[in-house]
Amino acid sequence: MSDEDANADELPDALREDDPDWQLAPDSEEEFVADAEAREFLRAIAENVRGDSGESKQLSAILYRVSDLYDPDEDTSPEEIYLNVRRIMQIKERGGLKRE
Repeated sequence: MSDEDANADELPDALREDDPDWQLAPDSEEEFVADAEAREFLRAIAENVRGDSGESKQLSAILYRVSDLYDPDEDTSPEEIYLNVRRIMQIKERGGLKRE
């Protein structure tokens, strides 16, 4: 067993690289330096696209969450954002949290 295979066994199922969906996730080695201009730009766009529809609210929330990558006071990663957005889309596809 290679070191790569051993490390894959330690990951939660949602992060396994053999999951085709995970392969679409951002590069986990990426570093995001605090950047107030990028953060405020993303948050301004989030404010502009937010409307009354569920889709616009979701897009706004995603943009705001991405802006957290550039906020030194936030502790997040591209992987966390990706998994969170993926989960939201799965819930939406099922018709919400509560199924009757």
